[in-house]
Amino acid sequence: MSNGNSVSLVGNITRDPELRYTPGGQANVRLGVAVNRKWQDRNSGEWQEATSFFDVIAWRELAENVAESLKKGARVVVTGRLEQRSYEAKEGEKRSVVEIIADEVAPSLRWATAKVEKTERKGAGEQGGGGGGYGRSAPVAEPPAYDDFGDEPF
Repeated sequence: MSNGNSVSLVGNITRDPELRYTPGGQANVRLGVAVNRKWQDRNSGEWQEATSFFDVIAWRELAENVAESLKKGARVVVTGRLEQRSYEAKEGEKRSVVEIIADEVAPSLRWATAKVEKTERKGAGEQGGGGGGYGRSAPVAEPPAYDDFGDEPF
């Protein structure tokens, strides 16, 4: 990413991914990722541990693949960008959250194995857009960036 806003994390999924579709048919998935950090206290020599929790959002084909492939407890590697959004709570309070908009989500193979299966890319006019399937002889264009589709509805 050229804008300097990029993040990578490795952690465990805290809840099953929630797949939804916008009114325009764009798939999106939301999942929580817990990242554990362990360090040794220099003064006491005791090991300390802290856990940070992050909300991750993925779009389009990535969202559908995440929802189909990953479940609560799975260890994942996520790369993406940080995005802050503000909203009004039911009580009328203004709130703000920072989320990770994922470019890639993958199972961690440090303590697990995975079977990788290519999915067929959707053709133009179908939900998700993009170029045809992997089996086509014509070159397939790189998937468009999130900004090419306008603002995301979150």
